[in-house]
Amino acid sequence: MNGPGKSDRPIVPRKAPNKASPEAAEGLEGRGRAKRNSLEGATCRTQGRTTQGEHVPSALERVRQAARRDREQRFTALLHHVCDTGRLREAYKRLNPKAAPGVDGQTWQHYGENLESNLQDLADRLHRGAYRARPVRRAHVPKPDGRQRPIGVPTLEDKIVQRAVVEVLNAVYEVEFVGFSYGCRPGRSQHDALDALSVGITRKRVNWVLDADIRGFFDTLDHGWLVRFVEHKIGDQRIVRLIKKWLRAGVLEDGRRVRSEVGTVQGGSVSPLLANIYLHYVLDLWLQQWRRRAHGDVVAVRYVDDFIVGFEHREEAERFLAELRDRFAQFGLTLHPDKTRLIAFGRQASKPRGGRGGGKPETFDFLGFTHICGRSRRGEFQVRRRTMRQRMQRKLHEVRTELRRRMHDPVPEQGKWLASVVQGHCRYYGVPLNSQRLQAFRLAVIRHWHRALRRRGQQHRLNWTRMGRLVARWIPSARICHPWPSLRLNARLKAGAV
Repeated sequence: MNGPGKSDRPIVPRKAPNKASPEAAEGLEGRGRAKRNSLEGATCRTQGRTTQGEHVPSALERVRQAARRDREQRFTALLHHVCDTGRLREAYKRLNPKAAPGVDGQTWQHYGENLESNLQDLADRLHRGAYRARPVRRAHVPKPDGRQRPIGVPTLEDKIVQRAVVEVLNAVYEVEFVGFSYGCRPGRSQHDALDALSVGITRKRVNWVLDADIRGFFDTLDHGWLVRFVEHKIGDQRIVRLIKKWLRAGVLEDGRRVRSEVGTVQGGSVSPLLANIYLHYVLDLWLQQWRRRAHGDVVAVRYVDDFIVGFEHREEAERFLAELRDRFAQFGLTLHPDKTRLIAFGRQASKPRGGRGGGKPETFDFLGFTHICGRSRRGEFQVRRRTMRQRMQRKLHEVRTELRRRMHDPVPEQGKWLASVVQGHCRYYGVPLNSQRLQAFRLAVIRHWHRALRRRGQQHRLNWTRMGRLVARWIPSARICHPWPSLRLNARLKAGAV
């Protein structure tokens, strides 16, 4: 009569999290799982204790299920997922072993010599709140327009913690993000964004395209607004403090530490996620509401800070552009006046231009491809994608420069490297209707290689017959690697991946 009931626990929790909903996924619990407990329970230690065929979700899967079930829920206890040494170990293994070190000079190999003790010490510091973010080391990479893009190189431990935090927050935000957001999200790639854009313009009544560019987005992102956006879903202030530490760590450039109240350094694992969170509230949700009020068709695709919006009516496109400028001004963002364009593009775009003698419709660039209005052999409208001329020329310049450096390396080594270059180029740019640009790139690589081999000595005997044998041995043919956009998008829709 006085025995323990089904819902009794041998050990009860001392306290519950503040301001948590009754179904909070991260509640503090005692031992002994009750029948109607919240989702946060310990996974069975042995497979034999579960019934045959029963699926036991992982800790992050339970977080994901809770986020999907209650879209208004705030997560108040997430740090223990980050402090897990197993997750930190996986984050370490996913780092690039050849990446440049940060300001502390710590390399991937040196840190791995005492990996377990280092990870345990890192987990303890995270749990105690003793973890300190280090300033990032400033580096510069060339941009397509000839300018230099500033990027940051975080320390190795900052990279590990950021990757762990991103994995945990993805379980929360993947349910929250909208469908037309593709940048730096699990299971979504640049080609998924390109497919969605091509199919959207082809199937919808799109006649005008807004090619938008945010001026210095990563440099002007407001810290105050970003923290407020994060706190909409994340109630665990320990996670919020970690993000604040990274934002305020500053940049070490020319031996001087520079701090700023705006911007997030490109190069860290957490920067793309923070950018997606910021634009989710500033752009995506607002665009969804705007699209519902539109009279014509509106399609949108965003990849991090690059986005394309297609419209049926020019009046709505111009009104959207004006309201978008006002919307961005409220959050410290501006559109680049020279790179933001509203162009006639789509199924009906060529007819009015042709009637006025304006020639072919304009083109726009997105994710390395120039998008062109075209017609199929049956006369149907289609979006043709070509490799951007600037990207192709820049890559060929890099190949020519590297061949000069490798001029006296053995021919097999040169051939293996060039084979990887051509294969990598085709794997990204090998889309339907782009075979001419692929062939042009391959032929240009062959010519650069031939010229480099002839310069190895004054008495060369490398004619094109011998060069042809080297090409057949080492340089792969240019092939289309990707299916038609509609086929891949339909397959993803069937699989429920979109």
